[in-house]
Amino acid sequence: MADVYDCTDDEQRTAGIAAAATALSRGELVLLPTDTVYGVAADAFTPEAVARLLAAKNRGRNMPVPVLVAEASTLAGLVTVVPPDAHALAKEFWPGGLTLVLEHTPTLSWDLGESEGTVAVRLPDDEVARELLRRTGPLAVSSANRSGRPAATSAQQAEYQLGEHAAVILDDGPREVGAPSTIVDCTGDHPRVLRVGAVEVDRLREVVPSLTD
Repeated sequence: MADVYDCTDDEQRTAGIAAAATALSRGELVLLPTDTVYGVAADAFTPEAVARLLAAKNRGRNMPVPVLVAEASTLAGLVTVVPPDAHALAKEFWPGGLTLVLEHTPTLSWDLGESEGTVAVRLPDDEVARELLRRTGPLAVSSANRSGRPAATSAQQAEYQLGEHAAVILDDGPREVGAPSTIVDCTGDHPRVLRVGAVEVDRLREVVPSLTD
């Protein structure tokens, strides 16, 4: 049974983030808030933990797990190149509900699924998530729901769907956005929207007019 920490209380937040970091270092799963929905997290560099995350969600390897980072500067160590359009989108919408798909550095020792040399990266606008990420480094994080079910917008919903698979749950209250991040593939000649979510396409086009969807 997962340990639940109320992150609206300073003492519990500190204890919860420490417990979550320890659990993740052991290859266990953690349920945590983001700025969009609640997520399920695993150490991005522990393949067994990522496999455990996919199994918990009943999700296949054909849907690779995205990676969350604490700071935009971390991106440079994860990808081969940040194209100008991707840089412009990150500058405008990070931290926030935008995920960028880029070619990852081939020497990284991770297995996020059948990603074909790419990684989906996001910098969330959520202080609990970022505080944990500063302790752990990049985390593989997917929405905290079983595949095909609605995304969890509260810790209680996340616990109901995936609590039996997690070691720690960080509860920071409900998330009002309720939509997953918008995903943009930046590996081609022009950025392409793969999923419409928290950031509207029209807003993206204000920054990158060549965006396709």
